[in-house]
Amino acid sequence: MISVTPRRVPAVKRAFDLLLVLPGLVLLSPILALVAVLVWIGIGRPVVFRQTRAGRAGKPFVSYKFRTMTNERDEKGELLPDEQRLTGLGRFLRSFSLDELPSILNVLRGEMSLVGPRPLYVRYLERYSPDQARRLEVLPGITGLAQISGRNALAWEERFRLDVWYIDHWSLWLDLKILLITFWKVIRREAISQPGHATAEEFQG
Repeated sequence: MISVTPRRVPAVKRAFDLLLVLPGLVLLSPILALVAVLVWIGIGRPVVFRQTRAGRAGKPFVSYKFRTMTNERDEKGELLPDEQRLTGLGRFLRSFSLDELPSILNVLRGEMSLVGPRPLYVRYLERYSPDQARRLEVLPGITGLAQISGRNALAWEERFRLDVWYIDHWSLWLDLKILLITFWKVIRREAISQPGHATAEEFQG
């Protein structure tokens, strides 16, 4: 894995996150409860999907999302492709980014920020070029510049370029702008996934 020197999290960015997340958690609690019940009934337990992702400086952490897929397997005991396991309810939750709501816990714990490069699989770490690895200098985010610029419909190279641009041009105003555009795009359900893919295509390096 390429060595990355993490940047210090600006106190104002952390304060901004908490200022929005703490009251937001109270306001969103009915929606969180409703989605949890729907997932429990429609997909089953566990309701919350836990997965290890690479955080700041590549440090692994457990990210939280509402479950959107079944655990269906083939005759060999291997999981079926994502397209076959993604349920109708799961597609709906993803289309409005409701599956991301449990990630608020990661923000409260200081493992993520509201805005930043999306946290990716740990196995990708060894595939980054030195410039791509710079996305690990900061906390990953629930949303980011790449998400409002095309989300999973973007090629990996473009997503990483936008991640690095965000790091080099960060400001509180930029975070606020990204959050507002994210809200608008979620309502319009824009660029949810790559054409022909239920989830993001594997990054090969």
